[in-house]
Amino acid sequence: MTMSNTNYNLPADNDGKSIEKFLVAQLKPRGEIFTLFNMISVPIMTLGIVLIVIRFINGLGAVTNLTQEVPWGLWIGFDVVTGVAFAGGAYVVTFLVYILNVQKYKPIVRVTVLNGFLAYVFYAGALLLDLGKPWNVVNPIIGNSFGVSSVLFLVAWHFLLYMIAQLIEFSPAIAEWLGAKRIRKILSGMTLAAVIFGITLSTLHQSGLGALYLMAREKIHPLWYSEFIPILFFLSSIFAGLSMVIFEGSISQKVFFDQISQKNHKAHDGILHGLSKICTLTLLVYFFMQVVVFIHGKHWDLINTRMGYWYLTEMIGFVVLPMILYFYSYRKRNITMIKVSALVTMIGVIINRLNVTVIGFRWDAATHYVPTWMEIVVTLTVLCVEIWVFRWIVRRMPVMRASPSWVNEH
Repeated sequence: MTMSNTNYNLPADNDGKSIEKFLVAQLKPRGEIFTLFNMISVPIMTLGIVLIVIRFINGLGAVTNLTQEVPWGLWIGFDVVTGVAFAGGAYVVTFLVYILNVQKYKPIVRVTVLNGFLAYVFYAGALLLDLGKPWNVVNPIIGNSFGVSSVLFLVAWHFLLYMIAQLIEFSPAIAEWLGAKRIRKILSGMTLAAVIFGITLSTLHQSGLGALYLMAREKIHPLWYSEFIPILFFLSSIFAGLSMVIFEGSISQKVFFDQISQKNHKAHDGILHGLSKICTLTLLVYFFMQVVVFIHGKHWDLINTRMGYWYLTEMIGFVVLPMILYFYSYRKRNITMIKVSALVTMIGVIINRLNVTVIGFRWDAATHYVPTWMEIVVTLTVLCVEIWVFRWIVRRMPVMRASPSWVNEH
């Protein structure tokens, strides 16, 4: 059964086609096919899918080095704990635009929310790969075996509700793509409430991820364990998320050049300049907190050890250095240096989260966990698929380009 264009308000270029034909037409490839990214990502995803099938048929032991002593490895440490930190830009940017009314950052709201939503969908979805029995993923949500007072129960619900909130925040773009004028008006009216709810949830689960590791005091190296892990995770999610916004936005400016208006192209440098200031301040607060935690823990004797040297490398090379780089680039309005600062910051966040979850976890064990090449390939597969989905959406929906003219009419 087909529906008329009048009833469903499909886009003007749909020429009266049914919604089914419209959606089929949208599935056709757009842009160049034989790009460098496509040629690299397709083999990775193909191999990754094969490995995922093997994992589900033969179990975790067939593709990972996970054990009963180390049940959480790369797929949790990187895909979930690190990936969610990089998704933090969504709640920061929406807070700036919708709560503080800083309209300067409005051009990047939709793409940032889309990035955050996809990150949660794919990284939370990666949990299914890590669970020995994937169907037990509902247990944390219903409190089975864990109880409703467990941190895992709270984090599970935070994730679920935040993904719903982000979908509502992004839904006006979907309605505009479909030409659904009435639905778009309803969804747009829900945006502010979804933003407020989403910001509250995000601040809770960013720290909640850190709270999960409070129960592993004897397993995490003292230089990375403290009762302030939740606060440190929350703080780092701010500059991690904004650094990802800078990094991704700089690439998108070139890849999706035709999607962005001339006005927004010109505003890009000013947006990066403002984000660099926020990153400088949050990195300063984060470093101060790390110093307080170190002094409070009285870990001076651990500095002159191999792990101590690695700790100093993280603090000096990936906290102090990017903080200085961000400050310098902000003062000099050096856009290239801002991008470099963002990259260094992102590497530092990856190192810190892996230090807590993988490198510093059971560091004193006779046999330390090292991810297999198959775990790495599957992780890259998740990232590549996410980028493919992101690219597909941006090329079809009004994410970076202006909304249809009828939006302002209503």
